[in-house]
Amino acid sequence: MFAIFKRAPAVKAEPAGIAPGGDDQVRDSKALATGLAKDANSLGLEVAQLRGTLEDTSTAAQHQADSLHQLTAQLHEIVQAQALIHQLTGDGLNSVAQARDSVAHVGREVSGVVDTLQSVAGAATEITRIALQTRLVAFNASVEAKRAGVAGAGFSVVADAVKDLATQVESSSKAIMSTVSQLDQRIQNLADQLTEKSNGVHANQTMTFFNSLAGVEKGVQRINQAADESRSSSELIQALIDNMDEEMGSTRQALGVALKRSESVLGVSERLMEVIATCGVKTADTPYVELASQVAAQISNALESALARGRISMADLFDEHYRAIDGTQPQQHQTRFNALTDELFPAIQEPALALLPDVVFCIAADRNGYISTHNKVYCNKQRPGDVSWNTANSRWRRVFNDRTGLASARNTRPFLLQTYRRDMGGGNFVLLKEAAAPITVQGRHWGGLRLAYRFAHSKG
Repeated sequence: MFAIFKRAPAVKAEPAGIAPGGDDQVRDSKALATGLAKDANSLGLEVAQLRGTLEDTSTAAQHQADSLHQLTAQLHEIVQAQALIHQLTGDGLNSVAQARDSVAHVGREVSGVVDTLQSVAGAATEITRIALQTRLVAFNASVEAKRAGVAGAGFSVVADAVKDLATQVESSSKAIMSTVSQLDQRIQNLADQLTEKSNGVHANQTMTFFNSLAGVEKGVQRINQAADESRSSSELIQALIDNMDEEMGSTRQALGVALKRSESVLGVSERLMEVIATCGVKTADTPYVELASQVAAQISNALESALARGRISMADLFDEHYRAIDGTQPQQHQTRFNALTDELFPAIQEPALALLPDVVFCIAADRNGYISTHNKVYCNKQRPGDVSWNTANSRWRRVFNDRTGLASARNTRPFLLQTYRRDMGGGNFVLLKEAAAPITVQGRHWGGLRLAYRFAHSKG
């Protein structure tokens, strides 16, 4: 911020006697002061541009740091996902191994079932043989009972029953043998497929199954290996990003130091301009300072007159309850003195725009930087969603509490002169100088009159 506070100009007094060459000394002093004023003006221009560059670079560095932090967070999520993949693929390999073991175990169990069925078949064969023999014995017994006549009648009945039972047992045993034979073939085929002991078509099917298992296992192993390699790469990238973040932190610190040193340079220019002001030398800024003071006085008189006529109360005039207007971006606010300033200020502010060349705006701000009524060209209704256009063209009902805005609004000395870049929206900036003068109402500081104009070196 390039600021000076005007002191009372030195009162010229004619000494009793002027030493020879006194007029030349006065002229030389004025010429020196004028030259210093020009140099201070150029210094202000350079420092304002330097500060703008530093602020832009600092903002870009902050955006880069934010992006790095987001990237770090995303990489952290990637590493976690890779670790999960590693865990899941490990579980998958275990599952494949268990599947292979389980299949082999099932094959062994099925083989046991085959053996059991074969035993059953053997038993059924033996039962059939015994039933056949029993039937033959029962037949012979029946023949002998019939030969015995009446004495063998009861035995004949038993022999016939045994023969019928033996016939049924033989039939059941043959059915069991047939079923067991069918089951034996089917289960044997299944056992062959599960135990890699089959031949021909079944052998091909068995090998296909186990080859598929082996292929799955290899695929899972490759996934696991790729996840490990990716995780290693991500960790390396993470280390590089951490290093970049440290470097960005150092850069931001260096930019902060540079900004503070630019303040020191501005301090030198401020003191230089104060010295020039005490000499009573008029500079290119003097007309703008005088105009700002005149308009500030007119605003003060208009507000005091409104109070005297009862148009507004002191409480409403100094209202600081800024009520946000919904749907505005940048944010706009309302206060209880909006209607009054809309009525009084344009008649005072608008004519001032044409009194001097290169005036950009002439506005009254309250002590918090709130602009109730801007110049008409900037009092446009906002366009929904068009922030860039709103920033440049709808500047009323807004609080400008940046360093320049607050310095002008809260200044209580006769005048304040600043050099700064004005944000016009969409990344566009304009280099301006601003003369400010305090606005008081019944001895109470209400705010400041801000008169901005294009920098002398940027004219044309």
